[in-house]
Amino acid sequence: MHQAPRSLRASRRTALHAFLTLALAGGAAAWIAPTHAQTAWPTKPVRIVVPFAPGGTTDILARAMAPELSKAFGQQFIVDNRAGAGGNVGAEVVAKSPGDGYTLLMGTVGTHGINRALYAKLPYDPIKDFVPITLVAAVPNVMVMNVDKAKALGVANVQDFIRVAKAQPGKLNMASSGNGTSIHLAGELFKSMTGTYMLHLPYRGSGPALMDMVAGNADVMFDNLPSSMAQIKAGKLTALAVTSSERSSALPDVPTVEQAGGALLKGYEASSWFGLLAPAGTPQDIVNRVQQEVAKSLATPAMKERLVAQGAIPGGNTPAEFARHIDSEHKKWAQVVKTSGAKVD
Repeated sequence: MHQAPRSLRASRRTALHAFLTLALAGGAAAWIAPTHAQTAWPTKPVRIVVPFAPGGTTDILARAMAPELSKAFGQQFIVDNRAGAGGNVGAEVVAKSPGDGYTLLMGTVGTHGINRALYAKLPYDPIKDFVPITLVAAVPNVMVMNVDKAKALGVANVQDFIRVAKAQPGKLNMASSGNGTSIHLAGELFKSMTGTYMLHLPYRGSGPALMDMVAGNADVMFDNLPSSMAQIKAGKLTALAVTSSERSSALPDVPTVEQAGGALLKGYEASSWFGLLAPAGTPQDIVNRVQQEVAKSLATPAMKERLVAQGAIPGGNTPAEFARHIDSEHKKWAQVVKTSGAKVD
């Protein structure tokens, strides 16, 4: 049989090799493309579950971040308030949601630091059921009273309050955003260190509690500073002290509880924090993308100014750093719960 010249056979082999290479590459692309399409995110609205009622700091921070994330990802990020049981109801909703990136939690020191020590049984595991994304903000709490009620009782500072509370044990009540929240625990720590007693009134968030404070139906509250700031500025609540170890730049004239309380309150400190978490199983690339966009937003002058004016310290740390923070906070608050004798009532 007649054979083609060697040079022609070589060129045919080269052409065949090139054809097969292109075919295989095309086939690989055909397999890779659908996989990439399946992991595209977000292709629909994302909800941020707030485990407290509207009006509190958790809600304020979520509503500050939602439009920023909507703008960054081109999909709506919607705040979904699921209040109840000191944040446990909302946290459980997220823990039992698919890990697909479409449900996030604005977690708190309560849901992921305090509640493990305070509740005998939780409907979720704060570690196994979640993937930390980033700390959004840390804030001090502030000890506030209704202005008119404080005047009527002769309370102008923390020392006055301790005197009145000791003279009338059980007559004063203490509002909080719910059992097990940092607001509740800050008050319990104050009670245990001063030997005072106030009836605890748990609400479904700072918003409803503040309404009763302004109305004069509640006597004292150790609220997160951002949610009380507007009422303090409006002259409806008086700030007796902040619960952090240092004064807040947002209220520089207000002393810390330790400074105002003297020897009884030496070492007192009870601050709060808020951060985004996702259900376990959420792809790490989604977690990283959200963290990066939150960090970018928190680093802008406008957002920094907005949060600092409310007494908040912007966050933005990495998922690994946030995970370590959660672990250290659990250890700290477990000791506070033990020392204060706080119980869910």
